[in-house]
Amino acid sequence: MSQQVRVAVFRPDDDRMSDAVELLDSLGATPIPDPMLAVEPTGAMPDSGDYVILTSKTGVELLAEDGWEPNGSTLACIGPATADAARDSGWSVDIVPEEYTSSGLVERLRDDVANATVEVARSDHGSDVLTDGLREAGADLHETVLYRLVRPEGAGQSTVMVAGDEVEGVCFSSSLTVENFLDAAAERGVREEVIEGLNSLVVGVIGPPTRETAESYGINVDVVPENADFEELACAVVETAAPTYHK
Repeated sequence: MSQQVRVAVFRPDDDRMSDAVELLDSLGATPIPDPMLAVEPTGAMPDSGDYVILTSKTGVELLAEDGWEPNGSTLACIGPATADAARDSGWSVDIVPEEYTSSGLVERLRDDVANATVEVARSDHGSDVLTDGLREAGADLHETVLYRLVRPEGAGQSTVMVAGDEVEGVCFSSSLTVENFLDAAAERGVREEVIEGLNSLVVGVIGPPTRETAESYGINVDVVPENADFEELACAVVETAAPTYHK
C-alpha cells in the first residue's frame, strides 16, 4: 500500500491512539493522529446489582484502579475489548452480546432483567438506547458516570488538512468524535470546507449510531465495519482509500 494514503484518527491520546498509529503503519498508510477525546474521571463507583454493565475498556480500567469488584453481580460487557480488559482485571465476564452495541446489549438482556437491579457504569455520553431499553424491559436501573469525555485543548489540526484536501481517509470511532471534529473545524473557520472535504475522501465510522450522527451533519459515510471494532474500521478505510479509489 502506498504511503500516499493518509488516514486521520481521533482516538484518545493513550494506548488506543498509539495502537491505532501502529496499526495504520502496519497497513502501509500514513497515520494522522488528532485526539478528539480526553478522559476526565469522576471518581464515582457503581453499587453492586443483580447485573453490572460496562461499556468501555476505559471504564473497566478506572474501576480496577479504584479497587472495584463485581461482588457476585452478573457482569455484562458491550464487546470483546471491554470483556478482555475486565478479565485482565481478574473479573469473570458473564455476558457479551452478539452485536457489540447498546441495542445488542438490550436484545441480549431483555428477557432476563425484569425486576432485576441493573447498574450501568459508563461515560457521560452513553447512549439512551441502552438505559431506555433496559427500563422498558422492566429493569430497576441505575446509571453511574465513571468519566467525562471532553475535547482536548488544541485538538483539530487535521481539520485544516481535510479542508485542504490533504487526507484520503478518516476513522470516526464515536458520535462524539464527529461532533468534536466539527466543533474544532468551526473554531478554525473551516467547518463548511471540512464537510465538503470529508465528502471527497473516505469516511469510516465504527457503527450505525456514529453513521447517523455523521449523516445528520451532511457527511456521506463510505465504510461501516461489520463489527464495532476499530481494527476492522481502520483496515476497511485503508483498503477503500487506496490511491486508485475515487468517489
